[in-house]
Amino acid sequence: MNIIFIAPPAAGKGTYSTLLKEKYGFTHISAGELLRSEMNSNTEIGKKITEIVNNGLMIDDNLMKELIKSKLNTIDLNIPFMLDGYPRKLNQAEDYEEILSNLGLEVDKVLFINIDKETGLKRILGRLTCPVCKKNYNKLTGYAIPQEENLCDDCKVELISRKDDTKESYEKRYNTYMTETKKVIEYFRNKGKLIEIDGSKNPDDIIKVIESILGVLND
Repeated sequence: MNIIFIAPPAAGKGTYSTLLKEKYGFTHISAGELLRSEMNSNTEIGKKITEIVNNGLMIDDNLMKELIKSKLNTIDLNIPFMLDGYPRKLNQAEDYEEILSNLGLEVDKVLFINIDKETGLKRILGRLTCPVCKKNYNKLTGYAIPQEENLCDDCKVELISRKDDTKESYEKRYNTYMTETKKVIEYFRNKGKLIEIDGSKNPDDIIKVIESILGVLND
């Protein structure tokens, strides 16, 4: 089984991917992590990606296709795998289907975790992280609130927020993401592959919905 996660910023796809990886052993493939790994490897392709990023340019679709193809050739395809951060554009969706077809596979499910801009903004502006254990909290959403104001429940150190967690930054990222992926969402919806999930609910409830959809529920 292979899954594509589609979600705007702050929808929680990273959280749900991590839970599925830890609980069920799914393989998690993050497009962003692939790029960062190549950049840190100092290979020729890594140097090329670094130059592109440093110049504020977009990564070429053919380059992303090669990275995804290369990654899939290194994993056990019998183990369920999840892809997030790719595809973001219609031609990338077609590229991915081509990659899978050459491996004798096809896209099984596309999980679209949908949240509105206001919900996402509240999550972004309220997001706090422990600098020691990396546990995430939120002071605005009504869940994941620290027991003591601005202190990690476990480490008892002051929580921090990311510098780019601002209203302006979030709105730009949200609008760009939804503009880019709208055609991808409709493409997989028309193929009967897309399952839309209300991402505004409590994360504990959402992971149960995802587990039910995937038919896992490992008690």
